[in-house]
Amino acid sequence: MNETEKQKEFEKEAFLGILTPDIREKLSEIGNFDSLIEVVLDLGRPPEARFTDRNVFLRDEPITKEEIEFVISRVGTFDRDNRAGIERTLHRISAIRNRRGEIIGLTCRVGRAIYGTIEPIKDIIENDKSILLLGKPGVGKTTLLREAARVLSVEKNQRVIIVDTSNEIAGDGDIPHPGIGKARRMQVPFDKAQEDVMIEAVENHFPEVIIIDEIGRTEEAKACRTIAERGVRLIGTAHGTSIENLLVNPTLQDLIGGIAAVTLGDEEAGRRGTQKTILERKSPPTFQVLIEIRERGVFAIYHDLAETVDALLRGFPVNPEIRVAGSGVVQKSNNSLVYEQKTENRVKVFPLGINTSYLERGIHSVRVPVEIVRDLSGADVLLTVKRKIKKNRDVINAANRMGINVELVEKNSLKSIKEFLRRVKRNFTGRIILDYAKLEEYVQRVFDTGKMVELPPASEEILRQEKEFVERYGLYCEIVGLEPNRRLVIYPTKR
Repeated sequence: MNETEKQKEFEKEAFLGILTPDIREKLSEIGNFDSLIEVVLDLGRPPEARFTDRNVFLRDEPITKEEIEFVISRVGTFDRDNRAGIERTLHRISAIRNRRGEIIGLTCRVGRAIYGTIEPIKDIIENDKSILLLGKPGVGKTTLLREAARVLSVEKNQRVIIVDTSNEIAGDGDIPHPGIGKARRMQVPFDKAQEDVMIEAVENHFPEVIIIDEIGRTEEAKACRTIAERGVRLIGTAHGTSIENLLVNPTLQDLIGGIAAVTLGDEEAGRRGTQKTILERKSPPTFQVLIEIRERGVFAIYHDLAETVDALLRGFPVNPEIRVAGSGVVQKSNNSLVYEQKTENRVKVFPLGINTSYLERGIHSVRVPVEIVRDLSGADVLLTVKRKIKKNRDVINAANRMGINVELVEKNSLKSIKEFLRRVKRNFTGRIILDYAKLEEYVQRVFDTGKMVELPPASEEILRQEKEFVERYGLYCEIVGLEPNRRLVIYPTKR
């Protein structure tokens, strides 16, 4: 048994060891610990184990107060965030209290160090640029930080310090989890702000790299800039799922250089083709690279954050590099991810009285194949605001004569424009052609294996075309699921 396997077995026994004997025995009987997510213990209710594929009640009898006390006595101290841990593991025990402050429920969550998760972006992690990670909760941001700490401290032999606000990166207790390699961990006391510990790490411990989880306050953003100006590399995560979140978040704008309104002269505004008041970046971004984790294993990489922010503020399109991890293979693309779909061209939109900056940001955020055009004759759609109709009646009449669709939005706002773009995305089927070679692979797989194959979700038009194509091979298939997960299933049964 190697060291990794020993640690894994230790963590399993440590988790089971905090539970009452009968619950521990039932979990051992079920097995499949690798897919266990958490065990829920609520006063007066049966204990429940939640796995990745199912939930299981561990007995019929409800949890008693004595059993909750039994678990509490075997874990660390509950801090003010109502969280405790098990030393040298990543397990997290969270408490639910009544109005008197008594613990009446526990969520015992299994924590795991997953190795190899940074393979798709390892080359970026190993360079010398500061990296900001964005993504919704649960996509693996903290796991990536832990693995980055291990790779940089062990494989690159760099001095790495983790500022661990809630002990999620390196686990509970004074001895950090081995998953962080040789990196050192600084915990954040409740009477001390995270930004203070960040500055202390630089001043006292001379790191080459500082790793921070969940930058969410203005003071933390300022501390990041101070650290970067001292020549220390940063790898951190921030609240938000995309770069657009940072553009409109005044608290965290400093991470991408800050944004200021600038008034142009008439001549310059005319030359640029913009309004006189525009938005521009104030200073260099704190981070040089931004990575959006769009889902587990799917990364959108902006290699030059300064250039990306400038392009977005000027209304220019930006195309991140997309990397996908799967089956040990990293796929790279310079365009948005598509699956078995190709676009012959894009929907060309002529904006009339529409903020083009909002439109570009919406196109990027919704990821819809739309192109902004300045010539009405080359447009598929004229987009305008309802209140602009009367003033621009001649242009709208011209569009109608040319057979150009006229679309209206309620307000000249990013929200309204995104709603329009989502409509376009839903209706963008006439320009999509099937990847017949890929479909043939699916059909051949059914013939070879004799097993059903489930295709990825698609629009109704694509599903209809897929079904017609598969039926030509004499196979039975059907469309299943609810929006937005409607998909085709191919069966080995003959029609």
